[in-house]
Amino acid sequence: MTTLFDKDLTELHDLLVSKEISVVDLTKATFERIKATDDVMNSFLTLNEARALEMAQALDEKGIDEANLLAGIPLGIKDNIITKDLRTTAASKILYNFEPVYESTVMEKVYDADMIPIGKMNMDEFAMGSSTETSHFKKTVNAWDHTKVPGGSSGGSAAAVAAGQIPASLGSDTGGSIRQPAAFNGIVGLKPTYGRVSRYGLIAFASSLDQIGPLTRNVKDNAHLLNAIAGYDPKDSTSAGRSVPDFAAGLDGNIKGMKIALPKEYLEEGVAPAVRQAVLDAADTFKKLGATVDEVSLPYSKYGVAVYYIIASSEASSNLQRFDGIRYGYRSKNVKDLEDVYVNSRSEGFGMEVKRRIMLGTFSLSAGYYDAYFKKAGQVRTLIVRDFKKVFDQYDLIIGPTSPTPAFGLGENINDPITMYMADILTIPVNLAGLPGMSLPAGFAEGLPIGLQLIGKPFDEATVYKAGYAFERATDFHRQKPAILGGE
Repeated sequence: MTTLFDKDLTELHDLLVSKEISVVDLTKATFERIKATDDVMNSFLTLNEARALEMAQALDEKGIDEANLLAGIPLGIKDNIITKDLRTTAASKILYNFEPVYESTVMEKVYDADMIPIGKMNMDEFAMGSSTETSHFKKTVNAWDHTKVPGGSSGGSAAAVAAGQIPASLGSDTGGSIRQPAAFNGIVGLKPTYGRVSRYGLIAFASSLDQIGPLTRNVKDNAHLLNAIAGYDPKDSTSAGRSVPDFAAGLDGNIKGMKIALPKEYLEEGVAPAVRQAVLDAADTFKKLGATVDEVSLPYSKYGVAVYYIIASSEASSNLQRFDGIRYGYRSKNVKDLEDVYVNSRSEGFGMEVKRRIMLGTFSLSAGYYDAYFKKAGQVRTLIVRDFKKVFDQYDLIIGPTSPTPAFGLGENINDPITMYMADILTIPVNLAGLPGMSLPAGFAEGLPIGLQLIGKPFDEATVYKAGYAFERATDFHRQKPAILGGE
């Protein structure tokens, strides 16, 4: 079974269809792998072992559908995605004992695809962070170097895939929270177009930015997983009524004639030399594959971080008011009256980063400051959207680094909020504009992975996947493995 942990979804599917292994075998092997490695990785918050094995047994009895690549595949779920009767904490003390009574739409789609949910993944508390160090429960480590962060906020989801604990996982992305940890761990992570995947049952951080997306070991696996979770949902008022193409169907490696833009702002000061070189090398690879690559400008992108932290924090301050110590979750015992219940439960239940963003958001929305901050941020957001539209009028795709640097050390930036916020400077504009963005492996710096970001037009994930697949076939970065998965 030790050979299972670095196989892609097609290889696992073939083993299941041929009955060389059963779904129960694969599920048991997955839990054994997690138990053998998670003392080091700290990727999981809650395991779903009993129910997963029941589902695996039922699927073995029913038989694997040869046409369904995802049937019987183990899947990790970020812990801000609601799972009925399975503890869901958003990595926060305030939800330490919360067991949802309903199912998120994305989980209903997971069950429809006959995938096996293995457990809930560690994350930054309420998805607020870039290193998975704000989790109340534990600190996940990078799969390649256990002294480095896995990125955030979907750090557990990314690290577990990279370390071979699970073959695929779901994360959420508000300002880069799928793409940055994918880059830091040398895997593929995609943030879909806003509205492509239902947010019903996603514990909200910033409602106009959040999107659920897949993390996998290669591009084709990622496309298959997005096929399963995408689609219109009447329960989500922001869900887009767009048809869902087969994202894996057009992956043929042919990108001749594709027009690709490389923004000069994405390679300026602050981007590590090794990261800059990896992106330039990637541009050369695309040219050799028959695409054209031109330098363009996205002048308003530099305001993305400031705009994001006003808008995201403002939406968070509104969304998080539901955690009041009354209906569910943590309730302070140090109370004398109703006001104490609210104030003390939140003071004791929320971590420092969450409280910092609630305060920033409440200030930005307050009387006398709304026009100067929140309204102004919304206006600049529109300018960022127009920047992208102008480029996409002439180009099919935008490329650049996912993160300015490879993974940084555990504890290195956790007490420096500004430095931590700037780690997402290259991913945030994509969320503000609601565009699809994918990170895939593009090189290494001192043994740590470097991520290349591909940005597409709205609802054009197919082109992002097509270009990513062609790049992947022309390189071998995705085949490299960390030591914990048998690499050198």
